[in-house]
Amino acid sequence: MKCDRCTETAVYTRRYSGESLCGGCFSRSIIQKTAKTISRYGMIRRGDSVAIAVSGGKDSLALLHVLEQMSGRGGFSVRAVTIDEGIPGYRDEALRIVKDYCGKLGVECSVLGYGDLYDMTLDEALDARRDGASSCSICGVLRRRAIDEAAKGADVVATAHNLDDHLQTFMINVLSGDTTKIGWMNPSSAGTPRRIKPFCEIYEAEIVFYAFTNNIPFQTEPCPHMNEGIRTAIREFLNSLEQEHHGIKNSMYRSVQRITGSIQETKQSRLCETCGSRCTGRTCSVCSTIGSLKPNANITHKPTT
Repeated sequence: MKCDRCTETAVYTRRYSGESLCGGCFSRSIIQKTAKTISRYGMIRRGDSVAIAVSGGKDSLALLHVLEQMSGRGGFSVRAVTIDEGIPGYRDEALRIVKDYCGKLGVECSVLGYGDLYDMTLDEALDARRDGASSCSICGVLRRRAIDEAAKGADVVATAHNLDDHLQTFMINVLSGDTTKIGWMNPSSAGTPRRIKPFCEIYEAEIVFYAFTNNIPFQTEPCPHMNEGIRTAIREFLNSLEQEHHGIKNSMYRSVQRITGSIQETKQSRLCETCGSRCTGRTCSVCSTIGSLKPNANITHKPTT
């Protein structure tokens, strides 16, 4: 089978569009789709300093690869920030992969650990939990704040959330009854720094193929806590729907964006009384989480300098 865009042999078929592509055309299509998303939401401006949250997984290293290629023509700079949660036997491999790959690309990389920021690793935080919160919910809250701290000085913080991640998060919020959070599910958010998700319109499966096609190394060992929450079940459900109804994820994404926009118009935000971060209640999720783990703490985290 020939590629629909050139004369090379096709190696990938997009079932939702019926398009067959060779490796080179497929890779260029991912870069083009990412560029369109960045342009559509005004994610990056010329002269911006972009900090990319790189975990060592396929999505974040692929995003680093794509944005590094776009940075010269786009007139912005990139650097990588990596968070060390302190999970024994898991994060070491990822840190090595990130360091080596950033060195290969000539991209600056910095690492910030939970222990340095919160005075406790993720395992210590999980041992201290009292309300039955899932590992992912605690880690997700702490990670977002850690990324912001590690990215200080950047104009933009880019995370590698893909279309599948976006849909899964929407369903988690719906099933948990937390509709307020749906109003915060924007591909790009205002503030300093701006937070962006350049891969939000790209299927996870396509990012996997992009990584393999471009020989991008990534950690294959799954997080030991990944199956403790409901996200895995939702992922499998959405994948089964896509298998039977090609393109349904794209349709659902468009619906989610309309719903998010409607809720965003009515939601109100304020500043956290403890740390000053923007949130919907008196206290942000990070301060609430730290407060539940360390009831006697006078501060939520140690600010970096």
